[in-house]
Amino acid sequence: MEYNEDYELSSEYAMKVLARLKKLQIPMSPNNFELWYVYYARQNQDVIEFIDSTIKEGRPITSEICVDLHKRYLVDNKKSEMVRQAGDKMNDALAYVSDMVREAKVSTQQYGESLSGASSSLETTEDIEELKKILAVVAQDTEQMLEKNRRLEEELEQSSEEMATLQRDLDSIRKEAMTDGLTGVSNRKAFDEKIRYVRQKSDEDDTIFTLLMIDIDHFKSFNDTYGHQVGDQVLKLVAKTLTDGIKGKDFAARYGGEEFAIILPESNAMAGEVVGNALREAVAKKEVINRNTGEKLGRITMSVGIAQYSGQESEESLIERADKALYKAKETGRNRVVIGN
Repeated sequence: MEYNEDYELSSEYAMKVLARLKKLQIPMSPNNFELWYVYYARQNQDVIEFIDSTIKEGRPITSEICVDLHKRYLVDNKKSEMVRQAGDKMNDALAYVSDMVREAKVSTQQYGESLSGASSSLETTEDIEELKKILAVVAQDTEQMLEKNRRLEEELEQSSEEMATLQRDLDSIRKEAMTDGLTGVSNRKAFDEKIRYVRQKSDEDDTIFTLLMIDIDHFKSFNDTYGHQVGDQVLKLVAKTLTDGIKGKDFAARYGGEEFAIILPESNAMAGEVVGNALREAVAKKEVINRNTGEKLGRITMSVGIAQYSGQESEESLIERADKALYKAKETGRNRVVIGN
């Protein structure tokens, strides 16, 4: 993200940010400052739309929401830029190798022409001195060709090592860009890509899959009571329980805030209900302990909404159906699993 405003304009944005953070009683951390600076500078449409809609609906903007927005829309953007830069370096390395191969091709062609010319000369002369000159030229061209090949081999080996390093860096950046920084599970961006792929695959193979939307019950009050560090500890605990409780092709991600999502390929809603209840019960058995004080803080529960892919519907439609089932689970007492229509 680049910030190119002049002094007066940037000062105006900064004052608005500080006033907003103070009004919302949100910590004036660098990440929170950047998030709201981006909002007032109108530099990220996703951030603008989310904050504007939240304000319009009269919902509170909490510190947790700010942290999640920054991770979702700003950190991922920076990582995407790192991916682009690494990709550019890879392309430069490939272009360099391509140039070396073309140069080697020209050198080989020239050497072939030299040998052909020498062969013709040898067939038409019987003069010893002339023969010596021809063979000397051939020997010199051969030596030059060997030297060029040696340099080419060294340069190719170095380029190969550089590209291998770039590939490892690129893979690492891509993985990081698809991972939630707090919990270590896949993030919203990875989820969006995964559900799009699974839906397309389901349509191609005429198979089914099921989506689970999961929300931690009373997370906000728990977070407000015990603090953000304990809240983060709860999110990590839930994330680990979810990943430990699925297998094979199943996919878990942090959807946003205290909400998680699980995709179960080639599974129907009934199988989803079994998985959802198993995960819900596994979480309910975990007792949250304040790591700093050792104090036992009680247990947490989850509500789960389930929707089976009906075929030829959009990802948005499927998510909306699972969300409705989740809301029904929360409205009817929480700590339960509901299958949507």
